[in-house]
Amino acid sequence: MSDTKPTILVTGGAGYIGSHAVLSLQKAGYNVIVYDNLSYGHPEIVKDVLGVELIVGDTNDRSMLDKVFSTRNIAAVMHFAAFIAVGESVKEPAIYYQNNVVGTLTLLEAMMAANINKFVFSSTCAIYGTPQEIPMTENHPNNPLSPYASSKYMVEKILKDFDRAYGLKSVVFRYFNASGADPSGNLGEDHTPETHLIPLALLTALKKRDHLFIFGTDYETPDGTAIRDYIHVNDLASAHVLGLNYLLEGGDSEMFNLGNGNGFSVREVIEMTKNVTGIDFLVKESDRRPGDVPILVGSSEKAQSILGWKPEYFELRTIVEHAWQWHKKRHDNS
Repeated sequence: MSDTKPTILVTGGAGYIGSHAVLSLQKAGYNVIVYDNLSYGHPEIVKDVLGVELIVGDTNDRSMLDKVFSTRNIAAVMHFAAFIAVGESVKEPAIYYQNNVVGTLTLLEAMMAANINKFVFSSTCAIYGTPQEIPMTENHPNNPLSPYASSKYMVEKILKDFDRAYGLKSVVFRYFNASGADPSGNLGEDHTPETHLIPLALLTALKKRDHLFIFGTDYETPDGTAIRDYIHVNDLASAHVLGLNYLLEGGDSEMFNLGNGNGFSVREVIEMTKNVTGIDFLVKESDRRPGDVPILVGSSEKAQSILGWKPEYFELRTIVEHAWQWHKKRHDNS
């Protein structure tokens, strides 16, 4: 490869994980274009913080995609443009299949027409369903339990078929719980509505919420609350750059788990949030949510051995501290 690195199109680059991936790509010397319909993304992050070109468009819009691919020299696509709320997907499966599956298929068809055959895909550990082993490896049976998880699993199957038929090379990343924020405090998590534990706890500390719920205190875990594998968003982003490099250097299609390899309980996260912020807040206990499993922890040994990836921010305190810097900056009006 020449000294000038190619241009990468990042769909969903105005969102949480996508924006951090853009920053990592920039630091690695890539030219980046963000493609986002802004249904959940934040345009000011792309323009003011990242300073890259933002194309407002939908992955279901084939004519717009054709125009983008024909007018720019794009070497690969990194795809984050998905709807992610599990509960919503159960109530509204049609919009999840339309956006996450049909939108991705439209994107892939546009790529094929433009002879672009490198694709990095944001998937999820939710495709595994209820864990049969801990930590979960990439060989764990697939049993998606929600339309959201099914939509990601369908795309993974499409990618395998596209590789066989068209030579599309893809790297698929199955995430555990993305968390934290860029240490600069300029990028972070800001979903509406928010469903993730760490930002909910921080918003409660900031008095943006009256209380925080613990859903389920009778799990077979040391403190009775569910255990999850929290992975820092910057570590996720760095893995995506390594996956892209792997493809551009001629790597074959691969799939990787991305997690910390250890888990923290809901109570541990809440206590750490109170410790980091120095703020006590009201916590209420509620029943388990349907579909929640006691423990979700992943093995990332494959990504470490093949891509040379190594999580940098694996301590819960660091993850919460970085998220706190961002939330104070973003939400604290006091």
